[in-house]
Amino acid sequence: MGNRVICMKKKDVVIRSGGDGSRSKRVNRSQRKLLADEETLHRRALSMAIHQAQGSQRFDGSMSRRVGSTSSRRQTLSDPFANNKQVPEFLESLAVKKFVLVHGEGFGAWCWYKTVASLEESGLFPVTVDLTGSGINMTDANTVSTLEEYSKPLIELIQNLPEEEKVILVGHSTGGACVSYALERFPEKISKAIFICATMVSDGQRPFDVFADELGSAERFMKESQFLIYGNGEDKPATGFMFEKQHMKGLYFNQSSNKDIALSMISMRPVPLGPMMEKLSLTEERYGKGRRFYVQTLDDLALSPDVQEKLVRENSPEAVFKIKGSDHCPFFSKPQSLHKILLEIAQIP
Repeated sequence: MGNRVICMKKKDVVIRSGGDGSRSKRVNRSQRKLLADEETLHRRALSMAIHQAQGSQRFDGSMSRRVGSTSSRRQTLSDPFANNKQVPEFLESLAVKKFVLVHGEGFGAWCWYKTVASLEESGLFPVTVDLTGSGINMTDANTVSTLEEYSKPLIELIQNLPEEEKVILVGHSTGGACVSYALERFPEKISKAIFICATMVSDGQRPFDVFADELGSAERFMKESQFLIYGNGEDKPATGFMFEKQHMKGLYFNQSSNKDIALSMISMRPVPLGPMMEKLSLTEERYGKGRRFYVQTLDDLALSPDVQEKLVRENSPEAVFKIKGSDHCPFFSKPQSLHKILLEIAQIP
């Protein structure tokens, strides 16, 4: 895209308040209401995850959509952009209002429940997908061997968009590889691509390569890792991997609440290995013309800030945003900061 401007957002996103005591009381009431709303959302997400784990329920569509899409939720959630004067003006300025949220390895659409609720409250249209073998997509992850298979639900969603409609594509962690794959295939349908502590890889690079500093080389991982799954028998190549719970807590959730950790421990599923080891084919004519943005998480133990900085240097997104105090899951640990950044990117002309 030619020369790109890197916009470094060094401060965590905060809602500033000031003025007299009555203003302070209103802010406190608003904060209490927000906490109550988040508690309700979390209870619903946890309940649905438990049902999923027990195999007692199956849903069409994504869990996240069901958690955050009721009419009462739209009326009660607090948002700095949501008031009678700002919302219409804010929405009118946006050419694209639909966000497609793509989860990372082991996660599912359920992980976006806070993001879905806050975007809907701002009058936007978030859509979540469960990649193949993830979330409530009941495909056996051991049978998913290519990035094309893994990304199929996302590709079908984009293919089924109305002819003139575009979306803002958001990918977390290894979901960034699926975003890159979709951007290569449908550059005309993707207005902006946002990579949240994600695998924004170069042409010929594997998603797994991004994690080499933490996990070792792909070759070494395949030979020595204790986390590998052999779905076709131990005499066959590994088909997936899944970290032990204690390991996941340390890597992914070092700043997340115990409630969100509990939700994740119930809901996370094995990761298909094939898509993580596949080299992407990305062209300057298609992928290279896409508008890419990167969100760095500065207290991330799964994908360190140094590695994220390296990704930014090597792949030159249009702008970079940073969230202080966020672990690898800002949708859990810093949901308001993430929300504001998504809105800010949406408003960039």
